[in-house]
Amino acid sequence: MIALDLFAGPGGWSHALAVLGVRDIGLEWDEWACKTRAAQGQLTIRTDVAMYPVGPFLGKTSGLIASPPCQAWSMAGKRLGLLDQPLVHQAVADLATGRDTREQLLAACRDERSLLAAEPMRYLHALHQQGQPEWVAMEEVPDVLPLWRQYAAILRSWGFSVWTGILNSADYGVPQTRRRAILLASRTRTAEPPPPTHAKVGEPESLFGPGRAQWVSMADALGWGATDRPVPTVCAGGGPGGGPEPFPSGSRKTLTDARDRGTWKPQITPAETKSPRTRGSSASPRAARKCCRSEGPDRACVGEVRWTWSLRSNNQANATVRRSDEPAGTLFFGHRANECVWVAEPPSNDVGEEQPTPESIRITAQEAGLLQTFPADYRWAGNKGQQFSQIGNAVPPRLAAHLLAPHLGKTLCPDDFTLAA
Repeated sequence: MIALDLFAGPGGWSHALAVLGVRDIGLEWDEWACKTRAAQGQLTIRTDVAMYPVGPFLGKTSGLIASPPCQAWSMAGKRLGLLDQPLVHQAVADLATGRDTREQLLAACRDERSLLAAEPMRYLHALHQQGQPEWVAMEEVPDVLPLWRQYAAILRSWGFSVWTGILNSADYGVPQTRRRAILLASRTRTAEPPPPTHAKVGEPESLFGPGRAQWVSMADALGWGATDRPVPTVCAGGGPGGGPEPFPSGSRKTLTDARDRGTWKPQITPAETKSPRTRGSSASPRAARKCCRSEGPDRACVGEVRWTWSLRSNNQANATVRRSDEPAGTLFFGHRANECVWVAEPPSNDVGEEQPTPESIRITAQEAGLLQTFPADYRWAGNKGQQFSQIGNAVPPRLAAHLLAPHLGKTLCPDDFTLAA
């Protein structure tokens, strides 16, 4: 018996299942996502989910997972899926009775990806004839919730207990306020959302046990520590195709540039402890991350200064900007991958002293993966753009594990996911 993962992507669900001690088989079309999965040893069939027959899985499937591509529905895209929604609802209704009208309905869709959200029903209907699967878990952007409710009504008529709703990933220890529409269904258990483990404001212990922990910040997830002020890495060849590092300003600035220009003068504190963190070649100041550990905001390491870092999702006026001591906003990339940058603000304690212009350094794939709760050594295949596309589309493994554990009779331990690099 296996868990079948439709639209498996780079392995968010699969990594969660591995943490829980369960193997799955993923169906995925994207070449680079398949190579990423292969690098992790995850079982994968490279195929078009809409074309693959259900027959090989009949009598062998204990659980079905589905995260259809969200580009047609996402706030980051053109959202043509919302216009196609009546057609998708019709496809689900038809497939639930064994009628395949996908070809006719697809011809009327404004976005050919819209109808992929109906594909899980084709698998569910065929598996249901065999009394399978035992459980179902599906995830999508919030606007897909009405479609999940349609699925829920059909599954209930087949004897499943079903829950649908919107969950915030930050409530489950993901350093990101990523909201997703979730469907959970089971033939053998009462379907319900997992209890949140984290809250925006940490809760004290009570007579009923320990309270929820505070949301995990980006700094904590990246291993920066509460008082670290790291310089994010600037690496050559950082563009989506391996080209120059793409900053909104078109330049390749670093804090070293500001220091060399003489636009700020660090306070020298000989007793300060430096804790360098490096990635890439340590010989180049552009490829090193340095951290200052200090007791107060007005202290700095020799040759360095204490900066405040925030993550900006894109360069639009309404872009989400979060400080490093907060969770990130929803990470999405696509054609705006180059615009997700760390923005550094210099300290303002030196009144009357000229300060440098705030710097911008693009987030790295490893940092983005950690903010999705993939391990630091997760091996991403492809160039920068292909890696970012996979990461942005993935299900955070930590959220996935919380969703799956009850179905599998497993208990998820706090140490099952190591967030820090």
